[in-house]
Amino acid sequence: MLNKIFIMGRLTRDPELRRTQSGTAVTSFSLAVERDFKSQGGEKETDFIDVVAWRNTAEFVAKYFTKGRMAVVEGRLQIRGWQDKDGNNRRTAEVVADNVYFGDSKRDGAERSGDYNSYPSYSAPAGGYTAPVGGASDFSEIDEEDGDLPF
Repeated sequence: MLNKIFIMGRLTRDPELRRTQSGTAVTSFSLAVERDFKSQGGEKETDFIDVVAWRNTAEFVAKYFTKGRMAVVEGRLQIRGWQDKDGNNRRTAEVVADNVYFGDSKRDGAERSGDYNSYPSYSAPAGGYTAPVGGASDFSEIDEEDGDLPF
């Protein structure tokens, strides 16, 4: 069986970092995700999707993401049951994030959040590869205005 989801959208609010009683980091946030098609009225509709990140991913999101930033979330869909104040059973769908990546370019990030150079260029799960932050790299940035791809 497979439960894998990828979503890309803008944060609707700043992430909230909390800790469980045992000290595990958990961050919740919401993404505004545009649908790929337009409604009959000619407008694109937007879904607001709740996301929960745990441990290192939670701390990463809380540290580097703010309202309005574009994020790409890789994770799984979870349906959680709960009871409202009247005792009615309710269900909530949310994405449990395994990895969260920056979805906007340096230029876009700099306009929204100030100095983008303080952000790492890549986030990997714990124990995985981590790209160099800041220093020299074997990769060079391609000018978006050029239009010709190097491959």
